[in-house]
Amino acid sequence: MKSTEIDLHKELKKYFGFNKFKGLQEDVVKSIITGNNTFVIMPTGGGKSLCYQLPALALDGTAIVVSPLIALMKNQVDAIRSLSSEPGIAHVLNSSLTKTEVNQVKKDITSGITKLLYVAPESLTKEEYVTFLRGVELSFVAIDEAHCISEWGHDFRPEYRNLRSIIKQLGDVPVIGLTATATPKVQEDILKNLDMSDANVFKASFNRPNLYYEVRPKAKTVESDIIRFIRQHKGKSGVIYCLSRKKVEEIAQVLQVNGISAVPYHAGLDAKTRAKHQDMFLMEDVDVVVATIAFGMGIDKPDVRFVIHHDIPKSLESYYQETGRAGRDGGEGHCLAYYSYKDIEKLEKFMSGKPVAEQEIGFALLQEVVAYAETSMSRRKFLLHYFGEEFDDETGEGADMDDNVRNPKKKSEAKDQVVTLLETVKGTKQMYKSKEVIFTLTGKVNALIKAHKTDSQSFFGKGKEYDEKHWMALIRQVLVEGYLSKDIETYGVLKLTKKGEEFIADPKSFMMTEDHDYGDETDETTVTTGKSAGGVADEALVSMLKDLRKKVAKKLGVPPFVVFQDPSLEDMALKYPVSIAELGNVHGVGEGKAKKYGKDFVELIERYVEDNDIIRPDDLVVKSTGANSALKLYIIQNIDRKLPLNDIASAKGLDMDALLKEMEQIVYSGTKLNIKYWIDEILDEDQQEEIHEYYMESESDNIKDALKEFDGDYDTEELRLMRIKFISEVAN
Repeated sequence: MKSTEIDLHKELKKYFGFNKFKGLQEDVVKSIITGNNTFVIMPTGGGKSLCYQLPALALDGTAIVVSPLIALMKNQVDAIRSLSSEPGIAHVLNSSLTKTEVNQVKKDITSGITKLLYVAPESLTKEEYVTFLRGVELSFVAIDEAHCISEWGHDFRPEYRNLRSIIKQLGDVPVIGLTATATPKVQEDILKNLDMSDANVFKASFNRPNLYYEVRPKAKTVESDIIRFIRQHKGKSGVIYCLSRKKVEEIAQVLQVNGISAVPYHAGLDAKTRAKHQDMFLMEDVDVVVATIAFGMGIDKPDVRFVIHHDIPKSLESYYQETGRAGRDGGEGHCLAYYSYKDIEKLEKFMSGKPVAEQEIGFALLQEVVAYAETSMSRRKFLLHYFGEEFDDETGEGADMDDNVRNPKKKSEAKDQVVTLLETVKGTKQMYKSKEVIFTLTGKVNALIKAHKTDSQSFFGKGKEYDEKHWMALIRQVLVEGYLSKDIETYGVLKLTKKGEEFIADPKSFMMTEDHDYGDETDETTVTTGKSAGGVADEALVSMLKDLRKKVAKKLGVPPFVVFQDPSLEDMALKYPVSIAELGNVHGVGEGKAKKYGKDFVELIERYVEDNDIIRPDDLVVKSTGANSALKLYIIQNIDRKLPLNDIASAKGLDMDALLKEMEQIVYSGTKLNIKYWIDEILDEDQQEEIHEYYMESESDNIKDALKEFDGDYDTEELRLMRIKFISEVAN
């Protein structure tokens, strides 16, 4: 059909059953149908795919849709096929097809049946496909997830870079770029790269007024916190994002053990399991999916009620896209992220092996995430500014939907500081990034400042009375207010805007909010038996438990540490377990140990709780999974088979120290490990007896004390192995 003959509303009703378009859809469809290059920036849930599907179905010829994800293509093809009696209306062309299937696709295109052909960018580079497509009628080429073209996008794919030259080989066809997240920098990059500066640009608002944004410090009780949160949202659907597959498995297990229906989802699972878990979530057989970012692409579940980030993501685009999976139906959507600067440092470490240019971009994107997490201004306003959109945090829709707005931090007048900041940017000829501007303000020198002789200027050190964090917070707020901007060409360089010039000439009140200080509340204390639970143990109860431990140990003729280690007692005084089953949830106490020594301890705790009218914290009784239980099982089974310890370690990619730590956790939790076969190789009987006697008479199982006692006769590893053997034989 020619574009002039198309009645869009009729086509919309015919194919999709809708009576009217949503948002910008109609304008976009018109632009595509009239053969214009078109660029669409539309947040997830805005109906992006209809923008190219409808024109493809209505126009003559075949539309090519380039998409980076095979799973996504398959979903879309299935959806289009359900609209028509002709299965050949939509096809996928990628490496997974057989020769026969490829021939069928070509036949359907040639005979004019196929309206949409989904291809991966790699397939388009194949000479035979390019030659074939040159000989058929094409309506347009749509590039989905167009941010993959930009190195500044959150999902850069090098193979997207040569799309333009391939499209040119196909003849003079209109190009449509579509993305759900793009900062001004990325938008410019896409248009430049696709050589479509003449494109009609359509940009929908990025504001999702029904989403509530919250950031909490990532303390050591993060798992208890997540469980408490999910229990408060009982029966609602949610997604928890983690950065590593290992963390996904751990969190999914912890949730399952605590009675929450959850499944893991990551690229390490086979396709069948992934599909099954995805379906369980869609069909509401489970409430929660714990996932890496591999999850959610093309997931169309409208009633996800919360999205939790256990680990902060690498960029604000990723964060926006992942949180955007909540509340697509316009209902409640709670977006909760846990933030600790340690996680940022971890991400920086991951980047250190990459090419310098890539590292620089990665660091710049990470700094934006830090800024978002630490800011005390409206998070919505901050996010929208990042995507190049202004937001009025007094009257805008959803203005009160974030933690900072609901719990405002104190504000102070900073008019003079803003003037100092803007004058410094101007005085340094607008060529510095935030770091150098702050150094100039606080009177610090680095190579760049020296090279430009900034340290000899009169304004150098003019902001000394405030620290670097203060200036950083002010720069963020001044950027959002539009007095400064980040240069797009040399991203990160601060430029003075017209509005900023006006402020210098005529300063007005500027109320600055203090940034959050997430300080060191995220430190984790690790002990031999794992992490001690957060919170403060009841000191009075701890000392009573220690007395009881002494008594029990004396009666059994073993050292006190054999019964329970200190961190386990502290955890009991935090969780108040009053049954053997609950005692099994205490750090470093396994089922066996709880049964063997637990009776007197839970009786004491029960009496104590009654006598002191203590309300036991239900939500603190978070059952631990014996996390990484698969690894522990592997170790136990292979020690039973008398496998050399170094073989067990290398099979699991561990060094000896890490393996010993795992073994210590196993025996301290009450499970036997018979490692005599290994120790016999390295110590003779007399040596073993000498160390055994030492542990039997010692007050403590501390390795440092043992090293001192033996004065260099044995090394750390030997003493640790003997300690494992000792605990195994005497305690378990």
